[in-house]
Amino acid sequence: MTLPIRPTSVFLLLLLIPLLLHAEPPARNDFLPISVWYSGGKARAPMLSEIGPRSEEEWRKDLNQIRSLGFNTVRTWVEWTACESRPGEYRFENLNLLCRLARQAGLRVIIQLYVDSAPDWVGKQFPDGLYEAQSGDKVASQSAPGFCTDHPGVREAVLRFITETARTANRHDNFFGWDLWSEPHIVNWAYINYVPNVQFCYCPSSRARFRDWLKIKYSGLPQVNRAWYRNFSSWEEVDPPRFGTILSYTDFIDWKNFIYEKMAADLRMRYDAVRKADRDHVITSHAAVPSIFYTPYNGYGATDDFLMAEQVDYYGTSLYPKHNHPRSHWEAWRFMTAVDFSRSANRANGGFYVGELQAGHGTIGLDIGNPITPEDHRLWIWSAIAKGARGINLYAYYPMSSGYESGGYGLIHLDGSLTERAVEAGKIAGLIDRKQALFLQSAPARAQVAIVYNPLAQMVGGEQRGNTADMHQQSLIGCYRAFAEQNVPVDFIHRRDLERGAPLPYRLVLLPYPLMLSMKAAQGIRDFVHRGGHVLAEARLAWNDERGYAAEAIPGMGLHSVFGAREDRIRMAEKPRLQISAGADHPALAGWKAGEALTGAYWSESLQPGTAPGTAVLGTWEDGTPALVAGRFGQGETLLVGTFLGLAGHPVPQENNNRFLLNLLNWAGVERPFRRISAGGPSAGTEIRLLENPQGFVLFLIGHSSRQEQVDLRIRVSQDGLFRMEQLTAESRPVAVTSRNKEIPFSSVLKGNDIQVWEIRSTPSAP
Repeated sequence: MTLPIRPTSVFLLLLLIPLLLHAEPPARNDFLPISVWYSGGKARAPMLSEIGPRSEEEWRKDLNQIRSLGFNTVRTWVEWTACESRPGEYRFENLNLLCRLARQAGLRVIIQLYVDSAPDWVGKQFPDGLYEAQSGDKVASQSAPGFCTDHPGVREAVLRFITETARTANRHDNFFGWDLWSEPHIVNWAYINYVPNVQFCYCPSSRARFRDWLKIKYSGLPQVNRAWYRNFSSWEEVDPPRFGTILSYTDFIDWKNFIYEKMAADLRMRYDAVRKADRDHVITSHAAVPSIFYTPYNGYGATDDFLMAEQVDYYGTSLYPKHNHPRSHWEAWRFMTAVDFSRSANRANGGFYVGELQAGHGTIGLDIGNPITPEDHRLWIWSAIAKGARGINLYAYYPMSSGYESGGYGLIHLDGSLTERAVEAGKIAGLIDRKQALFLQSAPARAQVAIVYNPLAQMVGGEQRGNTADMHQQSLIGCYRAFAEQNVPVDFIHRRDLERGAPLPYRLVLLPYPLMLSMKAAQGIRDFVHRGGHVLAEARLAWNDERGYAAEAIPGMGLHSVFGAREDRIRMAEKPRLQISAGADHPALAGWKAGEALTGAYWSESLQPGTAPGTAVLGTWEDGTPALVAGRFGQGETLLVGTFLGLAGHPVPQENNNRFLLNLLNWAGVERPFRRISAGGPSAGTEIRLLENPQGFVLFLIGHSSRQEQVDLRIRVSQDGLFRMEQLTAESRPVAVTSRNKEIPFSSVLKGNDIQVWEIRSTPSAP
């Protein structure tokens, strides 16, 4: 019998507080897993191999080979379709055999949990649990994509299976932890191409859940009518929007924010289901790509990494830099952005997980990516460790044996023979395993620069937005690259960090593409500046509030008084030139001459400066109207620029824009953890990362170019003393060095496309 469509009290609590911190301290560990995906035999995830007479012998051979290569963990998977083919009859033979053989091989086990496909009995028991598109089309499951967990019966069956899996896993002493959701979406592994601009989910259960969400957000139905400009007479009439209109698009904003929070609450429900039977083991999940590369317009269900990371011990991402077609292969900036964004979303967790790292060449149908080389794995693995990864999982040990990815993504050959990249990846895994105590107690050097990630800004215009949906993404990346490619530590922070009201631990905050803000976020900006912070904001700051309503003056929400200027008029302009004013005197313009120009993008917004002390026009448009205004507010300072500098600087960097952005470091008094003495500049291909620990540092030199570089650094320390340096990635003798003026001198030659990892440890001085 179908259960009534009514959330339980626990479910309502999840809707009310889906983004709060864990009720109990999150599980932590003293182990850093470097694993390969392997579940026994050659079946591709999420399928499981049938156990036969030779399975134990074959699996043991594979697991012993994985361990001998240097890996310390194997990542297996449990799949609902295979493990509960009849209601309440659980079959975990594959898991039990894999765990037993892995223990004999000296491997720990991570379980990837798959409930995004479903056994057929679920559809028979809950026929009203089908996914439904905005068109009304219902999706019949073909194992994938399963059934909608907004349906109470489906949800209960899923959570019961998760808890039962946890009871089984806990019986194995080499079991290490969980990944509860691989690449979360509302609909996974199914492509509903027969519905244009498909959006999910509009089934009766999802619509009822949305109404419950609205009941918590709004105090009553009259408030919904006022916000949406509607005339509902009962809650049963309230439905999510299916198209845009010329009127208010607050309904669109509510629906998309509901999707973000629903996905986070769904992950938390899985977490809680595990914790019913498992109080100790680490719990993770990972995105398909970090959410900086997504927009809320994704019809299969967009996620927000910051919200998702609050639901588990560690959140993370998949990394496929050579996914399939060669023209889509990642450049260095994309890899750096992806990992730094995932790291930033997990700051409170103290690290992040690489849930999937590409192990072999990518394949989708007839598209085949370029080969994965040992050098690729060296670059990718060490880059993730350098940014604080707490686990790396290579996908997969064997190439895919079926599906449209057939033949791709394997670390070894399908016949079981090794590859050069398998040997190299295993060597790196072995080294990390031997030094894991060092890496686990080390954390990235603290950033004093933050870039605000604000998904609301992507919703301006609703369904009728008109412009490309990735302008927010490109703006953030353009600003990020200006700092990261010059080895300046930088964090992404969420708009919610501004809304919380707590002091921000940064000296410089950038607000790229700031078109829509909440009132709480605006207050957070005001407070940050008033306390002494420095903020650069781009065009049309707080133009819209969180309902999609326009401000009476721009910057909106009273921020024009913080930034010392307001919008006068605005024009569309592809690449407007912002000329530096003659006689402009400001730290951001150090080394600039009158007439030199910044390059903008999309808009040229003319500003009207105020009369408050400290307000100054630093740059103008070609018609002489103000384009760049400096202001003072409380103990802090601001810069307001009437265009999008970040958008203009990506994907092709603009040298002048980057020079201007780097000058902001001196303006804000940003202290860097090290300074480079040798030549850098935009053409430099060496990424330099520093981890800090109580004993010293771990220094990473990562070569993204083919040319050799001399690297000379001065690493900042709190007090002078004697230090011991040892290169971990090469056979060399440790060297002793003495710091002077609270700086450790460092010098090395880095070959093209090479990696160097140095341990720098404080040493007691000789008596």
